[in-house]
Amino acid sequence: MTDKILELCRKRDLTIIFRPIGNDGVFSELMRLLDADPTKTEDFLCQYSNFVTELYLNSTSNLSEYILKIVLESDNMYTLLISEGQTPDINMNNCLMHELQFLQELSQLTPEDFTEELDYEGFLPMWEISDIDVAGSFVERMKLINRYGFGKWTKSNMFVLRDGEIIPVEHPDKQSLSDLYGYERERQAVINNTLALLDGKPALNTLLYGDAGTGKSSTVKAIANEFSEMGLRLIEIKKEQLCDIPAITEEISGNPLKFIIFIDDLSFSAGEDGFGALKAMLEGSVSAGSENMVIYATSNRRHLVKEKFSDRQGDDVHRNDTMQENLSLSARFGLRVNFSRPDKKNYISIAEKLAKSRGISMPDEEFFLKAEQFALSSGNGRSPRTAKQFVDMLLSERINGDE
Repeated sequence: MTDKILELCRKRDLTIIFRPIGNDGVFSELMRLLDADPTKTEDFLCQYSNFVTELYLNSTSNLSEYILKIVLESDNMYTLLISEGQTPDINMNNCLMHELQFLQELSQLTPEDFTEELDYEGFLPMWEISDIDVAGSFVERMKLINRYGFGKWTKSNMFVLRDGEIIPVEHPDKQSLSDLYGYERERQAVINNTLALLDGKPALNTLLYGDAGTGKSSTVKAIANEFSEMGLRLIEIKKEQLCDIPAITEEISGNPLKFIIFIDDLSFSAGEDGFGALKAMLEGSVSAGSENMVIYATSNRRHLVKEKFSDRQGDDVHRNDTMQENLSLSARFGLRVNFSRPDKKNYISIAEKLAKSRGISMPDEEFFLKAEQFALSSGNGRSPRTAKQFVDMLLSERINGDE
């Protein structure tokens, strides 16, 4: 073991702040490689291979870039203090700089650093390094923590709740506002509300309701993408997870980022579980609301609760009061935006803009006729979704015709 590797091992054993990154697969294999004895050729080659395999599995062969990535994504005691607006004391800052220097030295390790004493002439898989500033990059990231976040919040701008844990979506929907046509007034109301949240101003829980296929869900996801670099994150939950909202609120409370709690296609049957949890959250309860979050829900129903004629009967003495409570759930959203089905003119306009964006052109009369025929024959009626399906069909026909 060379003096350089031996010194790195000593610094590693004194790591405190960045100890959590020891759970990272690449980092842990690199630590084992530091301990490997190059005089024991077979064992060393096995560990060398384990490390390179883990690095390659993360779609890179650049050690420097990977070390920088896990440092910037680290969820540790220092980032937690910074996220809460606290100032770490001098001892913690000294420890931080010592560890960042250690991580800088790790990021510059080359295959040759490990193989100086190795008695082996065969092929070895390699990795590369690059000129990076681990300490400088980390300090700058802490200054912008309200935009980039820390820990898992750096890994995606969209999250889901799974088994009670908020986890990042690896391949989030890439929907953009520029790809959405029509409903400019409706969409702008939601954008303005979101900007208020990002500016630290009062923002309203929002219900986007109306006909299917009008772009309600796409609007929310596009907004999450549009403002992700301003510190916006989206957490999507299912109706049956509404009882977990207080726990979500507790976890993100104090986080410097801003959050949309997104509930898609929301509706209730009378007395269904989750109704009370959402009602309490919208009205305000001892565990309700954080200033850095809003609830955005979409529904095909204005009143959210499915009402049957049989619900108007029963043995409830104050049945009318109960019905009014059910039907007024939507009124507890401070902002309600209606996405109604477009008329023929707006439907054609949306289809035209979509076609133009995809490079499709044809005589106006022919386009109008085909678009209307498609809406009628599809059985879905006029909507932005139908317009998109129509343009996709035209694009497919053009591609098949060129073959």
